[in-house]
Amino acid sequence: MTIAEWLRQATNELADDMLPSPRLDAEIILAHTLKHPRTYLHAHTDDEISPRDEDIANARVELRKDRVPVAYIIGHKDFYGRRFTVTPATLIPRPESEQLITMLKSLLPSSHALPGVVAPRLIDIGTGSGCLGITAKLELPELEVALSDTSRHALTVAEKNAANLGAEVQTFVSDLLGGYPYSPDIVLANLPYVDRAWDQSPELASEPAEALYADDRGLAIIKRCIEQVALRAKPQALLLLEADPRQLDDIAVYARISGWNEVARDEFAIGFRLG
Repeated sequence: MTIAEWLRQATNELADDMLPSPRLDAEIILAHTLKHPRTYLHAHTDDEISPRDEDIANARVELRKDRVPVAYIIGHKDFYGRRFTVTPATLIPRPESEQLITMLKSLLPSSHALPGVVAPRLIDIGTGSGCLGITAKLELPELEVALSDTSRHALTVAEKNAANLGAEVQTFVSDLLGGYPYSPDIVLANLPYVDRAWDQSPELASEPAEALYADDRGLAIIKRCIEQVALRAKPQALLLLEADPRQLDDIAVYARISGWNEVARDEFAIGFRLG
């Protein structure tokens, strides 16, 4: 079977199963199987696919038809222009999470005015693949960055990503700040915030539930974080949280009670300064 024939067949199968981007998914799967970029497929449409590669690509299409996310099938996802390894032990990095990095870069200059702060300590709580904390370190090398997660499996993936991308970070198995021995200057947190009552994509079933769902309309863990960081962080510390747009107003109200002042907001991110 040629590349063009296989892509046509796979696209039709994925479309019949109501996948939202059948042609793109088929191209990504075949390009990954052949170990070439997608542009190679467009330039070699008449090339024959070996029987072994055809079998592997077909098996991956079957996984996609079962709603396994493409990132898990190929083992990686790009975030802020860098490639991160992902496994079913980690959430798949999402474009909306990049808002936290953009927000951090816009707010950080004012944090340099903190008395006595030479290398601000940043912790990425619930790091998963490490995409937030590692990106923060690479974009802002002056930071002293730590990654924390309750999952040792997730931290293993994060450590691999840090090594692959050349980011010098520490890692801690920790429930929020419970296992972190320092007082942070900056906290990034993409915590579980999905309410189980919301309509959800079938693909979420492949991602770790403990990294997705929270009680109290999705706010239970975020509220714990707000309270705990207020007690542990340094004066004027920054707390940047990802959440659903429906939750941001409630988060802002709750944060004020714990002594946080809102300093930034985007569609999926909200930032606070302590005191």
